[in-house]
Amino acid sequence: MKSISEAREDIEAIDAQIVRLLAQRQDCAKIIGENKAREGKNVVVPEREEELLRKLEKLAAELAIPHANIRGIYREIISASVALQMRRPIAYLGPEGTFTHQAARKNFGGGVELLPKRTLAEVFESVARDKCAYGVVPVENTNAGAVTGTLDMLAETDLKIVAQILLPIEQCLVCAGTLDGVRRVLSKDIALEQCSEWLMHHLPQADLVPTDSTAAAVECAAKDPSVAAVASAIAAEMRGVPVLEHAVQNPGVNVTRFLVIGKKTNPPCTLCEEKTSIVIFVKNTPGSLQRALEPFSKRSLNIARIESRPARARAWEYMFFIDFIGSWENENVRAAIAELEENAVYVKHLGSYPNT
Repeated sequence: MKSISEAREDIEAIDAQIVRLLAQRQDCAKIIGENKAREGKNVVVPEREEELLRKLEKLAAELAIPHANIRGIYREIISASVALQMRRPIAYLGPEGTFTHQAARKNFGGGVELLPKRTLAEVFESVARDKCAYGVVPVENTNAGAVTGTLDMLAETDLKIVAQILLPIEQCLVCAGTLDGVRRVLSKDIALEQCSEWLMHHLPQADLVPTDSTAAAVECAAKDPSVAAVASAIAAEMRGVPVLEHAVQNPGVNVTRFLVIGKKTNPPCTLCEEKTSIVIFVKNTPGSLQRALEPFSKRSLNIARIESRPARARAWEYMFFIDFIGSWENENVRAAIAELEENAVYVKHLGSYPNT
């Protein structure tokens, strides 16, 4: 049996070999990036990344390595490769420490430059004007529902959804004072809604005040002990404000879905299930929505979500956001869309992406 010192020497030799191999991988990534730039292709291709991760997880299983470890390690290796190919940062709804920031880090890793934006409109604009390569925005929460601003921007711009990110949310009550001394609770409106039951029970006397972001609420709480914020533990730690209570969100599953938006769609994923998002306008007549949905049920296409929003350019008319399982390039899907277009005033493809 080898001694500790001998095992450490072996590890050092293996690590040196890994670094040399990473350098070779980096050179290959640069070549791929140069070709992508020349051909006008997307730098981020979630389908390709998922395919690679699944192959590596299969290999790891054969070698008795936990697949979660492999996915975490290669998430950062892929991030470093993407950073070499990416000439522009990733925009996200900031500031730093928000859940959107965490979602962006989860998806892109620590090697890519992330640029916070104050509003959803600024995220979309920065991508549309090529100032940022991609944007990360929240779209819905299992407790609080849709982020309507994101839906409106998707309908009104030409940007596409290239990926989705699912992030479990733990909301915390953050305060420099005591629970008894709290007079106001600040946070993003959707975060306050996620914690409505806890706040009603424990702080019925406090005023609930919406802010631009959860991180901005923490900054206010840092200055006034009578102010509490609903935010993540990471946002509190970054700003040096104590967490009074963990997990103050309403009972049940609390997951926020985020979207990665870009200017171009990606090729279909051959190894994973895809989700497609569309927005439609239907005629303002009885049964028009039912007729619009029939092409999906007739072909056994699963509608995962449908959300209505007022059509801001048309009084008392509505647009419907629909997510369904299947790729836009699938023959069955194309037939359903062709039939849908016969019954709808307008159909817009928002993107197809891995349903992971």
